Amino acid sequence: MRAVIQRVSMASCTVDNKLISEIEKGFMILIGFKENDDLSKMDKLIKKIINLRIFEDDAKKLNKSLVDVGGKILAI
Repeated sequence: MRAVIQRVSMASCTVDNKLISEIEKGFMILIGFKENDDLSKMDKLIKKIINLRIFEDDAKKLNKSLVDVGGKILAI
């Protein structure tokens, strides 16, 4: 299982010119799975992702997580 994570102010996914989904502040994640990936690996990855501290706090330091800022996830 691999994930490429990008912090975004907005992101969307369209297929054949049809809007599938869109989010505002949060993460856009490109994710890939292998045959032997299981739910325990996915749970571990999810916990790591939502707790990444890459959003700015009031002091302009990257010290807030997705949960702290109430962000969304667009996973593709």
